[in-house]
Amino acid sequence: MSFSITEWLNLALRWFHVFAGILWIGQTYYFTWLDGQLKKEEKAAEKTGTKGAVWMVHSGGFYTVEKQKELRVPGAQVHWFRWEAALTWLSGFLLLILVYYFGGIMLDDSVSSVPLWGAIAIGIGTMLAGWAVYDVAARTALSRSDELFASVAFAAIVAVAYGLTHVVSGRAAYIHVGAMFGTIMFLNVWMRILPAQRRLIAAAGGGASFDQTLADQAKLRSKHNTFLAIPVVFIMLSNHFPVATYGSHYNWAILSALILVGWIAAKIVRRA
Repeated sequence: MSFSITEWLNLALRWFHVFAGILWIGQTYYFTWLDGQLKKEEKAAEKTGTKGAVWMVHSGGFYTVEKQKELRVPGAQVHWFRWEAALTWLSGFLLLILVYYFGGIMLDDSVSSVPLWGAIAIGIGTMLAGWAVYDVAARTALSRSDELFASVAFAAIVAVAYGLTHVVSGRAAYIHVGAMFGTIMFLNVWMRILPAQRRLIAAAGGGASFDQTLADQAKLRSKHNTFLAIPVVFIMLSNHFPVATYGSHYNWAILSALILVGWIAAKIVRRA
């Protein structure tokens, strides 16, 4: 493949990936904000005996949103938000293959002598193992405490960051931690949130009761995604600042600190 074709393919994938990510993260944070506002309005409505609703103004019009406890339209009329996640992850994985697996920046001889195929296996294995461990942890009692879950998760992430930076290049280590986060976010949507929503719609349409634990798990996964999104963006930007980030002797510690700062930023944004 000629250099010009590779460069254009790289540019097209990055453009697509960033725009799809904007749509995905944007709607995730919008619904997080909307849910928070609705809770405030519902509490205020309990005192006045009115129905809680969020009023907004945008592009020359007024909009009002009310949270419904029952489905009043056919399931086919309910709008879903799922393809943003799938397209963001798919374009990101294609970029990972193009830039790292075939781009010559996966390895660093000063770090280790692992062959390319071994490094690729470690990278993909990290993404899959990260999801498997997270998914199990999110379904245990550990997830009932935000502080405990975050502490255990952070310790595990520090260990992953340290391990990767001693096997592959610093830049590859950073991006694979980001890819692990992105994979968790994507699979949260497609394997945990969407199935719960399908059951919710089916139950509402058939007049049956809905398992509230499924809804709670879906809400928890969506919450976790908001905390993963900001560190992922930090990691993407770090590629442009090698001296301060992945090129540093303490790259794994810097990456860990960036993730922690991202979580703090996400907590602040969620409360805004």
